[in-house]
Amino acid sequence: MRGRTLSAGIALAVFAGMTVPLVAQPATASPPTATTVTRPIAASAAALAAPDISITNVQAHLTQFNAIATSNGGNRRAGSAGYTASLNYVKTRLQSAGYTVSEQYCSSCRYPSNNLIAEWPGGPADQVVMFGAHLDGVAAGPGINDNATGSSTLLENALVLAAQNPTMTKRVRFAWWTDEEQGLNGSRFYVNSLSATQRGYLKGYYNFDMVGSTNGGYFINRVTSTTAAPLKAYWDSLGLQPEENVEGQGRSDDYYFQQAGIPTSGYAAGASARKTSAQAAKWGGTANSAYDPCYHRSCDTTANVSATVLNRAADGVAYALWQLAVGGGTPTCTGSQVVANGGFESGSTPWTASSGVITNASGQPARTGSYKAWLNGFGSTRTESLSQSVTLPAGCATYTLSFWLHIDTAETTGSTAYDRLTVQAGSTTLATYSNLNAATGYVQRSLNVAGFAGQTVTLRFTGTEDSSLQTTFVLDDVTLQAS
Repeated sequence: MRGRTLSAGIALAVFAGMTVPLVAQPATASPPTATTVTRPIAASAAALAAPDISITNVQAHLTQFNAIATSNGGNRRAGSAGYTASLNYVKTRLQSAGYTVSEQYCSSCRYPSNNLIAEWPGGPADQVVMFGAHLDGVAAGPGINDNATGSSTLLENALVLAAQNPTMTKRVRFAWWTDEEQGLNGSRFYVNSLSATQRGYLKGYYNFDMVGSTNGGYFINRVTSTTAAPLKAYWDSLGLQPEENVEGQGRSDDYYFQQAGIPTSGYAAGASARKTSAQAAKWGGTANSAYDPCYHRSCDTTANVSATVLNRAADGVAYALWQLAVGGGTPTCTGSQVVANGGFESGSTPWTASSGVITNASGQPARTGSYKAWLNGFGSTRTESLSQSVTLPAGCATYTLSFWLHIDTAETTGSTAYDRLTVQAGSTTLATYSNLNAATGYVQRSLNVAGFAGQTVTLRFTGTEDSSLQTTFVLDDVTLQAS
Protein backbone atom coordinates (compact mmCIF):
# COMPACT_ATOMS: atom_id res chain seq x y z
CA MET A 1 0.00 0.00 0.00
CA ARG A 2 1.20 3.47 -0.82
CA GLY A 3 2.38 5.42 2.19
CA ARG A 4 0.54 8.74 1.73
CA THR A 5 -3.19 9.45 1.44
CA LEU A 6 -4.18 10.82 -1.97
CA SER A 7 -7.63 12.00 -0.98
CA ALA A 8 -9.58 12.24 2.23
CA GLY A 9 -12.96 12.59 0.58
CA ILE A 10 -13.81 9.64 -1.62
CA ALA A 11 -17.53 9.16 -2.26
CA LEU A 12 -19.08 5.73 -1.79
CA ALA A 13 -19.60 3.98 -5.11
CA VAL A 14 -22.82 2.00 -5.63
CA PHE A 15 -22.99 -0.95 -7.98
CA ALA A 16 -26.44 -0.43 -9.40
CA GLY A 17 -28.42 -3.48 -10.36
CA MET A 18 -26.42 -6.03 -8.32
CA THR A 19 -28.39 -7.99 -5.74
CA VAL A 20 -26.36 -9.96 -3.23
CA PRO A 21 -27.92 -11.64 -0.18
CA LEU A 22 -26.53 -10.64 3.19
CA VAL A 23 -26.06 -12.97 6.12
CA ALA A 24 -26.83 -12.30 9.79
CA GLN A 25 -23.59 -12.28 11.73
CA PRO A 26 -22.98 -14.46 14.79
CA ALA A 27 -21.95 -12.75 17.99
CA THR A 28 -18.50 -14.30 18.44
CA ALA A 29 -15.51 -13.15 16.40
CA SER A 30 -12.27 -15.01 15.88
CA PRO A 31 -8.78 -13.72 16.57
CA PRO A 32 -6.03 -13.52 13.95
CA THR A 33 -3.58 -16.33 14.64
CA ALA A 34 -0.87 -18.23 12.77
CA THR A 35 -3.03 -21.37 12.58
CA THR A 36 -3.20 -22.89 9.11
CA VAL A 37 -6.87 -23.15 8.27
CA THR A 38 -9.21 -23.91 5.43
CA ARG A 39 -12.90 -23.16 5.20
CA PRO A 40 -15.30 -24.82 2.81
CA ILE A 41 -18.39 -22.83 1.86
CA ALA A 42 -21.75 -24.57 1.81
CA ALA A 43 -23.81 -24.21 -1.37
CA SER A 44 -27.45 -23.24 -1.30
CA ALA A 45 -29.82 -25.75 -2.80
CA ALA A 46 -30.20 -23.72 -5.96
CA ALA A 47 -26.70 -22.48 -6.68
CA LEU A 48 -23.17 -23.66 -7.30
CA ALA A 49 -20.92 -23.40 -4.23
CA ALA A 50 -17.87 -21.20 -4.18
CA PRO A 51 -14.66 -23.23 -3.82
CA ASP A 52 -12.42 -23.37 -0.79
CA ILE A 53 -9.09 -21.70 -1.55
CA SER A 54 -6.15 -23.68 -0.21
CA ILE A 55 -4.13 -21.58 2.21
CA THR A 56 -1.23 -23.95 1.60
CA ASN A 57 -1.23 -23.01 -2.09
CA VAL A 58 -1.46 -19.30 -1.32
CA GLN A 59 1.47 -19.63 1.08
CA ALA A 60 3.46 -21.45 -1.62
CA HIS A 61 3.10 -18.37 -3.85
CA LEU A 62 4.31 -16.19 -0.95
CA THR A 63 7.36 -18.41 -0.63
CA GLN A 64 8.10 -17.95 -4.32
CA PHE A 65 7.85 -14.17 -4.07
CA ASN A 66 10.11 -14.17 -1.03
CA ALA A 67 12.68 -16.30 -2.88
CA ILE A 68 12.49 -13.97 -5.88
CA ALA A 69 13.26 -10.98 -3.65
CA THR A 70 16.13 -12.80 -1.98
CA SER A 71 17.66 -13.58 -5.38
CA ASN A 72 17.27 -10.02 -6.64
CA GLY A 73 18.74 -7.63 -4.13
CA GLY A 74 16.19 -8.25 -1.38
CA ASN A 75 13.17 -6.51 -2.94
CA ARG A 76 10.55 -6.54 -5.71
CA ARG A 77 10.36 -2.79 -6.38
CA ALA A 78 8.70 -1.75 -9.65
CA GLY A 79 11.16 -1.69 -12.54
CA SER A 80 13.62 -3.95 -10.75
CA ALA A 81 14.74 -7.47 -11.60
CA GLY A 82 12.73 -8.68 -8.62
CA TYR A 83 9.57 -7.14 -10.04
CA THR A 84 10.16 -8.61 -13.50
CA ALA A 85 10.73 -12.07 -12.02
CA SER A 86 7.55 -11.71 -9.96
CA LEU A 87 5.55 -10.79 -13.05
CA ASN A 88 6.99 -13.71 -15.01
CA TYR A 89 6.08 -16.12 -12.20
CA VAL A 90 2.44 -14.99 -12.22
CA LYS A 91 2.26 -14.80 -16.02
CA THR A 92 3.62 -18.32 -16.52
CA ARG A 93 1.11 -19.84 -14.09
CA LEU A 94 -1.81 -18.02 -15.69
CA GLN A 95 -0.85 -18.91 -19.26
CA SER A 96 -0.54 -22.57 -18.29
CA ALA A 97 -4.04 -22.40 -16.80
CA GLY A 98 -5.56 -21.08 -20.03
CA TYR A 99 -5.89 -17.35 -19.39
CA THR A 100 -5.63 -14.68 -22.04
CA VAL A 101 -2.66 -12.77 -20.61
CA SER A 102 -1.20 -9.43 -21.68
CA GLU A 103 1.42 -7.01 -20.37
CA GLN A 104 0.81 -3.27 -20.47
CA TYR A 105 3.89 -1.07 -20.41
CA CYS A 106 3.42 1.90 -18.08
CA SER A 107 5.51 4.57 -19.76
CA SER A 108 4.49 7.27 -17.26
CA CYS A 109 5.41 5.25 -14.18
CA ARG A 110 8.23 6.49 -11.99
CA TYR A 111 9.87 3.14 -12.65
CA PRO A 112 8.58 2.25 -16.14
CA SER A 113 7.49 -1.38 -16.11
CA ASN A 114 4.52 -3.58 -16.93
CA ASN A 115 1.06 -4.19 -15.55
CA LEU A 116 -0.13 -7.77 -16.00
CA ILE A 117 -3.73 -8.32 -17.14
CA ALA A 118 -5.37 -11.76 -17.32
CA GLU A 119 -8.89 -12.51 -18.53
CA TRP A 120 -10.77 -15.76 -18.28
CA PRO A 121 -12.38 -16.53 -21.66
CA GLY A 122 -15.98 -16.94 -20.53
CA GLY A 123 -18.98 -14.73 -19.94
CA PRO A 124 -20.12 -11.62 -21.85
CA ALA A 125 -17.30 -9.28 -22.82
CA ASP A 126 -19.38 -6.20 -22.00
CA GLN A 127 -20.08 -7.36 -18.44
CA VAL A 128 -16.72 -7.44 -16.63
CA VAL A 129 -15.89 -7.86 -12.94
CA MET A 130 -12.27 -7.03 -12.17
CA PHE A 131 -10.03 -8.12 -9.29
CA GLY A 132 -6.68 -6.39 -8.77
CA ALA A 133 -3.65 -6.20 -6.49
CA HIS A 134 -0.33 -4.43 -6.76
CA LEU A 135 2.59 -6.73 -7.51
CA ASP A 136 5.39 -4.36 -6.59
CA GLY A 137 6.94 -3.75 -3.18
CA VAL A 138 9.15 -1.11 -1.66
CA ALA A 139 12.94 -1.15 -1.94
CA ALA A 140 13.37 -1.78 1.81
CA GLY A 141 12.32 -5.44 1.77
CA PRO A 142 10.68 -8.35 -0.05
CA GLY A 143 7.15 -6.94 0.30
CA ILE A 144 5.33 -10.11 1.34
CA ASN A 145 2.36 -8.78 3.27
CA ASP A 146 2.59 -5.60 1.17
CA ASN A 147 1.64 -6.92 -1.28
CA ALA A 148 2.51 -10.50 -2.14
CA THR A 149 -0.51 -11.44 0.01
CA GLY A 150 -2.94 -9.69 -2.32
CA SER A 151 -1.08 -10.88 -5.42
CA SER A 152 -1.01 -14.50 -4.21
CA THR A 153 -4.65 -14.43 -3.14
CA LEU A 154 -5.71 -13.39 -6.64
CA LEU A 155 -3.33 -15.80 -8.36
CA GLU A 156 -4.67 -18.80 -6.48
CA ASN A 157 -8.28 -17.70 -7.04
CA ALA A 158 -7.55 -17.35 -10.75
CA LEU A 159 -6.03 -20.84 -10.89
CA VAL A 160 -8.98 -22.38 -9.04
CA LEU A 161 -11.44 -20.65 -11.39
CA ALA A 162 -9.59 -22.10 -14.38
CA ALA A 163 -9.46 -25.58 -12.86
CA GLN A 164 -13.20 -25.62 -12.15
CA ASN A 165 -14.10 -23.91 -15.44
CA PRO A 166 -17.71 -23.10 -14.49
CA THR A 167 -20.29 -21.47 -16.72
CA MET A 168 -19.73 -17.74 -16.41
CA THR A 169 -22.46 -15.12 -16.08
CA LYS A 170 -19.91 -12.27 -16.31
CA ARG A 171 -16.39 -11.91 -17.65
CA VAL A 172 -13.68 -12.03 -14.95
CA ARG A 173 -10.49 -10.01 -15.35
CA PHE A 174 -7.51 -10.08 -12.99
CA ALA A 175 -4.78 -7.45 -12.77
CA TRP A 176 -1.40 -7.19 -11.06
CA TRP A 177 -0.27 -3.56 -10.94
CA THR A 178 3.18 -2.02 -11.15
CA ASP A 179 4.48 1.13 -9.47
CA GLU A 180 1.74 1.31 -6.84
CA GLU A 181 4.20 2.27 -4.15
CA GLN A 182 5.31 5.33 -6.12
CA GLY A 183 1.82 6.82 -6.43
CA LEU A 184 -0.65 4.24 -7.82
CA ASN A 185 0.92 4.83 -11.21
CA GLY A 186 0.29 1.45 -12.86
CA SER A 187 -3.43 1.35 -12.13
CA ARG A 188 -3.81 5.02 -13.06
CA PHE A 189 -2.14 4.33 -16.40
CA TYR A 190 -4.52 1.42 -17.03
CA VAL A 191 -7.68 3.37 -16.17
CA ASN A 192 -6.57 6.30 -18.34
CA SER A 193 -5.98 3.90 -21.23
CA LEU A 194 -9.62 2.75 -21.27
CA SER A 195 -12.14 4.29 -23.60
CA ALA A 196 -15.50 5.44 -22.21
CA THR A 197 -17.07 2.30 -23.66
CA GLN A 198 -14.48 0.03 -22.02
CA ARG A 199 -14.99 1.74 -18.68
CA GLY A 200 -18.70 1.14 -19.05
CA TYR A 201 -18.05 -2.58 -19.38
CA LEU A 202 -16.51 -2.68 -15.90
CA LYS A 203 -19.31 -3.47 -13.46
CA GLY A 204 -17.05 -3.55 -10.42
CA TYR A 205 -13.40 -3.36 -9.41
CA TYR A 206 -12.19 -5.17 -6.27
CA ASN A 207 -8.79 -4.37 -4.75
CA PHE A 208 -6.72 -6.49 -2.34
CA ASP A 209 -3.79 -4.79 -0.63
CA MET A 210 -2.18 -6.18 2.54
CA VAL A 211 -4.60 -8.99 3.41
CA GLY A 212 -2.45 -10.97 5.87
CA SER A 213 -1.31 -8.50 8.56
CA THR A 214 -0.09 -10.30 11.68
CA ASN A 215 -1.96 -7.97 14.06
CA GLY A 216 -4.58 -7.46 11.44
CA GLY A 217 -8.18 -6.37 11.36
CA TYR A 218 -10.97 -7.09 8.90
CA PHE A 219 -11.48 -4.01 6.75
CA ILE A 220 -13.57 -3.52 3.61
CA ASN A 221 -13.36 -0.57 1.23
CA ARG A 222 -16.74 1.24 1.20
CA VAL A 223 -18.14 -1.43 3.48
CA THR A 224 -21.75 -0.22 3.29
CA SER A 225 -21.87 -0.04 -0.51
CA THR A 226 -23.73 -2.52 -2.68
CA THR A 227 -20.43 -3.36 -4.37
CA ALA A 228 -18.98 -4.49 -1.04
CA ALA A 229 -21.96 -6.73 -0.24
CA PRO A 230 -20.50 -10.11 -1.30
CA LEU A 231 -17.21 -9.44 0.49
CA LYS A 232 -19.06 -8.40 3.63
CA ALA A 233 -21.52 -11.30 3.41
CA TYR A 234 -18.71 -13.83 3.62
CA TRP A 235 -16.98 -12.20 6.57
CA ASP A 236 -20.36 -11.67 8.26
CA SER A 237 -20.96 -15.41 7.98
CA LEU A 238 -17.82 -15.94 10.08
CA GLY A 239 -18.92 -13.40 12.70
CA LEU A 240 -16.01 -11.05 11.97
CA GLN A 241 -17.92 -7.74 12.09
CA PRO A 242 -15.75 -6.00 9.45
CA GLU A 243 -15.17 -2.26 9.51
CA GLU A 244 -14.58 0.48 6.95
CA ASN A 245 -11.03 0.63 5.58
CA VAL A 246 -10.42 4.19 6.77
CA GLU A 247 -6.63 3.87 6.79
CA GLY A 248 -6.53 2.76 3.16
CA GLN A 249 -8.77 5.40 1.63
CA GLY A 250 -7.09 6.89 -1.44
CA ARG A 251 -3.92 4.87 -0.84
CA SER A 252 -4.30 1.90 -3.18
CA ASP A 253 -5.24 0.93 -6.70
CA ASP A 254 -9.00 1.19 -6.33
CA TYR A 255 -8.62 4.99 -6.18
CA TYR A 256 -8.42 5.80 -9.90
CA PHE A 257 -11.18 3.30 -10.74
CA GLN A 258 -13.43 5.06 -8.24
CA GLN A 259 -12.46 8.44 -9.65
CA ALA A 260 -13.47 7.18 -13.11
CA GLY A 261 -16.96 6.27 -11.84
CA ILE A 262 -16.36 2.52 -11.63
CA PRO A 263 -17.87 0.85 -8.52
CA THR A 264 -15.13 -0.36 -6.17
CA SER A 265 -14.50 -2.31 -2.97
CA GLY A 266 -11.89 -4.68 -1.56
CA TYR A 267 -10.35 -6.28 1.51
CA ALA A 268 -7.47 -5.07 3.69
CA ALA A 269 -6.00 -6.15 7.04
CA GLY A 270 -4.29 -2.89 7.98
CA ALA A 271 -0.88 -1.25 7.67
CA SER A 272 0.94 1.06 10.10
CA ALA A 273 -2.14 2.37 11.93
CA ARG A 274 -2.67 0.99 15.43
CA LYS A 275 -5.30 -1.48 16.53
CA THR A 276 -7.76 -0.03 19.02
CA SER A 277 -8.77 -1.71 22.26
CA ALA A 278 -12.24 -2.31 20.87
CA GLN A 279 -10.80 -3.98 17.77
CA ALA A 280 -8.48 -6.15 19.87
CA ALA A 281 -11.45 -7.23 21.98
CA LYS A 282 -13.38 -8.12 18.82
CA TRP A 283 -10.66 -9.67 16.66
CA GLY A 284 -7.85 -10.58 19.04
CA GLY A 285 -4.31 -9.32 18.68
CA THR A 286 -2.54 -6.47 20.48
CA ALA A 287 -4.19 -3.13 21.16
CA ASN A 288 -2.22 0.07 20.47
CA SER A 289 0.17 -1.82 18.16
CA ALA A 290 0.41 -1.55 14.38
CA TYR A 291 -1.69 -3.91 12.30
CA ASP A 292 1.52 -4.70 10.39
CA PRO A 293 4.63 -4.15 12.52
CA CYS A 294 6.85 -4.71 9.44
CA TYR A 295 5.08 -2.26 7.13
CA HIS A 296 7.58 -1.07 4.48
CA ARG A 297 10.46 -2.69 6.35
CA SER A 298 12.99 -5.43 5.64
CA CYS A 299 11.14 -7.78 8.03
CA ASP A 300 8.15 -7.95 5.66
CA THR A 301 8.89 -11.60 4.86
CA THR A 302 6.80 -14.77 4.86
CA ALA A 303 7.06 -14.69 8.67
CA ASN A 304 5.10 -11.42 8.62
CA VAL A 305 1.77 -13.00 7.60
CA SER A 306 -1.21 -14.32 9.56
CA ALA A 307 -2.43 -17.49 7.87
CA THR A 308 -5.88 -17.09 9.42
CA VAL A 309 -6.41 -13.54 8.20
CA LEU A 310 -5.00 -14.37 4.77
CA ASN A 311 -7.16 -17.44 4.33
CA ARG A 312 -10.33 -15.58 5.25
CA ALA A 313 -9.50 -13.01 2.59
CA ALA A 314 -8.74 -15.67 -0.03
CA ASP A 315 -12.01 -17.51 0.61
CA GLY A 316 -13.92 -14.23 0.68
CA VAL A 317 -12.57 -13.42 -2.79
CA ALA A 318 -13.78 -16.80 -4.04
CA TYR A 319 -17.20 -16.26 -2.52
CA ALA A 320 -17.51 -12.80 -4.11
CA LEU A 321 -16.24 -14.03 -7.47
CA TRP A 322 -18.80 -16.85 -7.54
CA GLN A 323 -21.60 -14.53 -6.44
CA LEU A 324 -20.77 -11.91 -9.04
CA ALA A 325 -19.72 -13.93 -12.06
CA VAL A 326 -20.67 -17.56 -11.55
CA GLY A 327 -23.53 -17.62 -9.06
CA GLY A 328 -22.89 -18.91 -5.59
CA GLY A 329 -24.70 -19.60 -2.37
CA THR A 330 -24.72 -17.65 0.84
CA PRO A 331 -22.77 -19.59 3.46
CA THR A 332 -25.38 -21.59 5.35
CA CYS A 333 -25.11 -23.85 8.34
CA THR A 334 -24.77 -27.53 7.61
CA GLY A 335 -25.43 -28.74 11.14
CA SER A 336 -23.21 -31.63 12.14
CA GLN A 337 -21.13 -33.32 14.80
CA VAL A 338 -17.60 -33.03 13.47
CA VAL A 339 -15.48 -35.06 15.91
CA ALA A 340 -14.90 -38.60 14.69
CA ASN A 341 -14.59 -41.56 17.07
CA GLY A 342 -15.26 -39.34 20.06
CA GLY A 343 -15.96 -42.37 22.24
CA PHE A 344 -12.65 -44.02 21.27
CA GLU A 345 -14.37 -47.34 20.53
CA SER A 346 -12.92 -47.56 16.99
CA GLY A 347 -9.25 -47.56 17.93
CA SER A 348 -7.05 -44.50 17.58
CA THR A 349 -8.17 -43.30 14.11
CA PRO A 350 -8.38 -40.34 13.43
CA TRP A 351 -6.86 -39.33 16.76
CA THR A 352 -3.16 -38.70 17.24
CA ALA A 353 -2.24 -39.71 20.78
CA SER A 354 0.70 -40.46 23.03
CA SER A 355 1.38 -44.17 23.44
CA GLY A 356 -1.18 -45.91 25.63
CA VAL A 357 -3.52 -42.91 25.99
CA ILE A 358 -6.44 -44.50 24.13
CA THR A 359 -7.05 -47.63 26.15
CA ASN A 360 -9.52 -50.08 27.66
CA ALA A 361 -7.34 -50.66 30.74
CA SER A 362 -9.39 -51.46 33.82
CA GLY A 363 -7.71 -49.00 36.20
CA GLN A 364 -10.07 -46.19 35.12
CA PRO A 365 -13.53 -47.01 33.74
CA ALA A 366 -14.87 -45.56 30.50
CA ARG A 367 -18.00 -43.46 30.79
CA THR A 368 -19.62 -45.41 27.95
CA GLY A 369 -18.37 -48.47 26.09
CA SER A 370 -14.96 -49.92 26.88
CA TYR A 371 -12.45 -47.34 25.67
CA LYS A 372 -11.49 -43.89 26.86
CA ALA A 373 -8.51 -41.52 26.67
CA TRP A 374 -6.40 -41.76 29.83
CA LEU A 375 -3.77 -39.06 30.19
CA ASN A 376 -1.13 -39.02 32.94
CA GLY A 377 -1.47 -40.66 36.37
CA PHE A 378 2.20 -41.59 36.77
CA GLY A 379 3.18 -39.47 39.75
CA SER A 380 6.28 -38.30 37.89
CA THR A 381 7.13 -35.57 35.39
CA ARG A 382 5.30 -36.43 32.17
CA THR A 383 3.42 -34.82 29.26
CA GLU A 384 0.84 -36.69 27.17
CA SER A 385 -1.44 -35.47 24.42
CA LEU A 386 -4.47 -36.32 22.31
CA SER A 387 -5.46 -34.45 19.15
CA GLN A 388 -7.72 -34.52 16.10
CA SER A 389 -8.14 -32.16 13.13
CA VAL A 390 -11.75 -31.06 12.62
CA THR A 391 -13.56 -28.78 10.17
CA LEU A 392 -16.31 -26.51 11.47
CA PRO A 393 -18.93 -25.50 8.90
CA ALA A 394 -19.58 -21.80 8.37
CA GLY A 395 -22.83 -19.99 9.03
CA CYS A 396 -24.14 -21.84 12.09
CA ALA A 397 -25.60 -20.20 15.19
CA THR A 398 -23.84 -22.32 17.82
CA TYR A 399 -20.62 -24.33 18.01
CA THR A 400 -20.12 -26.39 21.18
CA LEU A 401 -17.17 -28.59 22.07
CA SER A 402 -18.34 -31.05 24.72
CA PHE A 403 -16.54 -33.85 26.54
CA TRP A 404 -16.84 -35.85 29.74
CA LEU A 405 -13.85 -35.51 32.05
CA HIS A 406 -12.93 -37.49 35.16
CA ILE A 407 -10.03 -36.15 37.25
CA ASP A 408 -8.54 -38.39 39.92
CA THR A 409 -5.63 -37.06 42.00
CA ALA A 410 -3.35 -37.92 44.89
CA GLU A 411 -2.46 -34.26 45.40
CA THR A 412 -3.54 -32.97 48.82
CA THR A 413 -3.45 -29.23 48.20
CA GLY A 414 -6.60 -27.21 47.87
CA SER A 415 -4.94 -24.18 46.34
CA THR A 416 -2.10 -25.13 43.96
CA ALA A 417 -2.53 -26.54 40.44
CA TYR A 418 0.42 -28.91 40.15
CA ASP A 419 -0.92 -31.03 37.28
CA ARG A 420 -2.89 -29.65 34.36
CA LEU A 421 -5.01 -30.62 31.35
CA THR A 422 -5.03 -27.92 28.65
CA VAL A 423 -7.69 -27.87 25.93
CA GLN A 424 -6.76 -26.04 22.72
CA ALA A 425 -8.20 -25.27 19.29
CA GLY A 426 -5.22 -24.58 17.06
CA SER A 427 -2.93 -22.30 19.06
CA THR A 428 -5.77 -20.93 21.21
CA THR A 429 -6.23 -22.27 24.74
CA LEU A 430 -9.92 -22.85 25.41
CA ALA A 431 -9.74 -24.10 29.00
CA THR A 432 -7.37 -25.52 31.61
CA TYR A 433 -8.28 -28.07 34.29
CA SER A 434 -6.08 -29.31 37.13
CA ASN A 435 -5.84 -31.43 40.23
CA LEU A 436 -8.02 -28.75 41.86
CA ASN A 437 -10.94 -29.93 39.67
CA ALA A 438 -10.80 -33.53 40.87
CA ALA A 439 -14.17 -35.25 41.27
CA THR A 440 -15.44 -38.74 42.04
CA GLY A 441 -16.94 -39.30 38.60
CA TYR A 442 -17.22 -37.86 35.10
CA VAL A 443 -18.24 -34.22 34.71
CA GLN A 444 -19.45 -32.87 31.36
CA ARG A 445 -17.51 -29.85 30.13
CA SER A 446 -18.84 -27.62 27.34
CA LEU A 447 -16.88 -24.89 25.54
CA ASN A 448 -18.01 -22.33 22.97
CA VAL A 449 -15.86 -22.59 19.83
CA ALA A 450 -17.91 -20.30 17.56
CA GLY A 451 -14.78 -18.23 16.98
CA PHE A 452 -13.49 -21.01 14.73
CA ALA A 453 -16.54 -21.19 12.45
CA GLY A 454 -15.57 -22.09 8.91
CA GLN A 455 -12.08 -23.24 9.88
CA THR A 456 -10.18 -26.48 10.01
CA VAL A 457 -8.38 -26.58 13.35
CA THR A 458 -6.67 -29.15 15.54
CA LEU A 459 -8.39 -29.96 18.83
CA ARG A 460 -5.72 -30.85 21.36
CA PHE A 461 -5.83 -32.13 24.94
CA THR A 462 -2.45 -31.94 26.70
CA GLY A 463 -1.85 -33.35 30.17
CA THR A 464 1.20 -32.28 32.17
CA GLU A 465 2.19 -33.83 35.47
CA ASP A 466 4.88 -32.72 37.91
CA SER A 467 7.45 -34.87 39.73
CA SER A 468 5.27 -36.36 42.45
CA LEU A 469 1.70 -37.31 43.44
CA GLN A 470 -0.27 -38.47 40.41
CA THR A 471 -3.20 -36.77 38.71
CA THR A 472 -5.19 -38.70 36.12
CA PHE A 473 -7.24 -37.02 33.38
CA VAL A 474 -9.74 -39.37 31.71
CA LEU A 475 -11.75 -38.21 28.67
CA ASP A 476 -14.72 -39.84 26.98
CA ASP A 477 -17.52 -39.02 24.55
CA VAL A 478 -15.94 -35.97 22.87
CA THR A 479 -18.25 -34.08 20.47
CA LEU A 480 -18.22 -30.79 18.59
CA GLN A 481 -21.73 -29.91 17.49
CA ALA A 482 -22.49 -27.13 15.01
CA SER A 483 -26.15 -26.15 14.70
